[in-house]
Amino acid sequence: MSADDQPSAMTPQTTPPGAATARRLPGDPTPAALLDRVIRVDHAGEYGAKRIYEGQLAILGRKHEGPVIRHMLEQELKHLDAFEKFMVERRARPSVLLPIWHVAGFALGAATALMGPKAAMACTVAVEEVIDEHYREQLGKLGTAEPSLTEKIEVFRAEEVEHRDTGLAHGAEQAPAYPVLSSAIKAGSRLAIWLAERF
Repeated sequence: MSADDQPSAMTPQTTPPGAATARRLPGDPTPAALLDRVIRVDHAGEYGAKRIYEGQLAILGRKHEGPVIRHMLEQELKHLDAFEKFMVERRARPSVLLPIWHVAGFALGAATALMGPKAAMACTVAVEEVIDEHYREQLGKLGTAEPSLTEKIEVFRAEEVEHRDTGLAHGAEQAPAYPVLSSAIKAGSRLAIWLAERF
């Protein structure tokens, strides 16, 4: 190869096939780090959702709302299974905080269920609204780089929105102190996402 054939430092870099089109800013994670973070936080989130619904079923499983909660749990289990597979395939690191999500998720589900079916549905609405917002943000960051992952996230996002709508249809907004309860759960959910992305 002649000196003329050598790539020049001034030659513009071409974007690798499949790379995200979003421009990286200083401090943004590398594509590999972003992928690891996305899979880790989504796996942790789906695990937490599973535990919330298990906590609700422990209290309301034999009540009128039992089948509705069970259906949402079944969908969350499919989401969790998908992210567990992505974790193995992409060698992503699981969150070290999973033991906390195990206890905290069940406690949140059981506590809101003990407040009544409408409070349990208010919990669902609050959590799913945050997850919808979170998944939308992830899709924007991933761009076109990971089509198999973004396709799953889009499907799961639609099902989380369906869960939110189910909660609203079952009287979530009629729960005692709904604005306060909803705000507290949303704040906790956003904190959990922030922590799971990093630890």
